[in-house]
Amino acid sequence: MKADPATQLRLLDVQAIDSSLDRLAARRRNLPEHAEIDKLDAQLAALNDDLVRVSTQLRDLGRSQQKLETEVDLVRSRAARDRERLDSGRITNARELENLQAEIASLARRQGVLEDELLELMETAEGLEARAGVIRADQERVDAERATSVASRDAALAEIDNEVAARRAEREAIAPALPADLVALYERLRASSAGVGAARLVRRRCEGCHLELSGGDLREVAAAPVDAVVRCEECRRILVRTAESGL
Repeated sequence: MKADPATQLRLLDVQAIDSSLDRLAARRRNLPEHAEIDKLDAQLAALNDDLVRVSTQLRDLGRSQQKLETEVDLVRSRAARDRERLDSGRITNARELENLQAEIASLARRQGVLEDELLELMETAEGLEARAGVIRADQERVDAERATSVASRDAALAEIDNEVAARRAEREAIAPALPADLVALYERLRASSAGVGAARLVRRRCEGCHLELSGGDLREVAAAPVDAVVRCEECRRILVRTAESGL
């Protein structure tokens, strides 16, 4: 394959642009904001789970509280009826009066127990409400941090996209003018050689694999016509000769 020296140097310009595009793609993938947003999303998911658990406990407590309040009301109503009967004076039988008084006392004790249980439930619910408030405050804080990270990520992505557009425009101004067979070889080598299809020969060293050419290989390269497309014997990349090649 042949290509004049100027064309080969232009291929190096394409390689530089492609390497820049690869670095921009890696930068896009590895933006620190991505990891930060993932971390904050995990925190929000955990906080949401906590809030669901607390809310479920509060609903369960609410049902238990409602049941206790209903039972307290029933005990109070029954006690009120018994006191009304006691105070009416209609009951004159001593035994019946004694039983009624005992029932009123029992109902009072039962009401006290129920009210203690109700108070305990209310205190537990108050603690859970406080916990829910803390969780919601944490959610708001993490949401705000996430919004900041998203804004920072979007700004960084926009900057990268602008750079990518500029590099692609530069490539479009060069690549179409190069010989199709040379570009095809370059693209094939780039795909199989870690993104580098063409490299300079600088001071007898291939900048693609960073190995120094042997004496015999160096003599072959030096003897090749200036328009010959030579390859590195080690990495097989296109090797472009320049004034710094040391030939």
